[in-house]
Amino acid sequence: SSLSSLKVLAYGGGKMPLTVIERALTELPNVGFVNAYGLTETSSTISVLGPEDHRAAFESNDETVRRRLGSVGRPHAGVEVQVRDALGEAVAPMEPGEIWVRGPQVSGQYLARDSRVHDGWFPTNDGGMIDDDGYLFVTGRLDDVIVRGGENLSPGEIEEVLLSHRYVEDVAVVGVPSSEWGETIAAFVVVSPAVDVSVDELKSYVRERLRSNRVPEFVYFRGELPYSETGKLLRRELRRFSEVG
Repeated sequence: SSLSSLKVLAYGGGKMPLTVIERALTELPNVGFVNAYGLTETSSTISVLGPEDHRAAFESNDETVRRRLGSVGRPHAGVEVQVRDALGEAVAPMEPGEIWVRGPQVSGQYLARDSRVHDGWFPTNDGGMIDDDGYLFVTGRLDDVIVRGGENLSPGEIEEVLLSHRYVEDVAVVGVPSSEWGETIAAFVVVSPAVDVSVDELKSYVRERLRSNRVPEFVYFRGELPYSETGKLLRRELRRFSEVG
């Protein structure tokens, strides 16, 4: 069917795989793509990657500019964003940490407590980075970080690699208990129908592209992954399955 009437397509609520957005930009060259990031407590949008940013990043040969396709853009006017370390100190550009937000629209208030601390700054519990030009990258919930042998591993980094495999349609990576490492990596993978993909093949695929400590110890094949009604991945259900299994 024709999509000639489609002018704008907005997405959000979770990290978009680069392979998906690159394909969308290729197949829908006349559509303006918008990626927004925010939280309920920040009422809601913090930053936006608009149509011009999408096209500029997609068409650029500069790796610094091109990687912004995986960002959530720059903060709105009047919104302050910082990335801080575990001690609450701001980190250097492209250094990982926790995203903190301050602005007149930030609530952060609950019935029994006020989550705003330090002069109105709100800690989001999202991990991220900011580049030299103010583009914000969200790596995921800090609760989802896998601590393997004292090293913090981002599930999103491993998921991005697995999703680039031609037969992988969906994937979720979670941390599961390990007597040796404290936590280890489990990957839940949905593959294309009627395709034979082995556990060893997927492990080797990750090993060729990332450091060996990021290779999943466990790989489970699923027909589908659990999502909430709003389309958010329910990682807790996958962790529960791993712990029981």
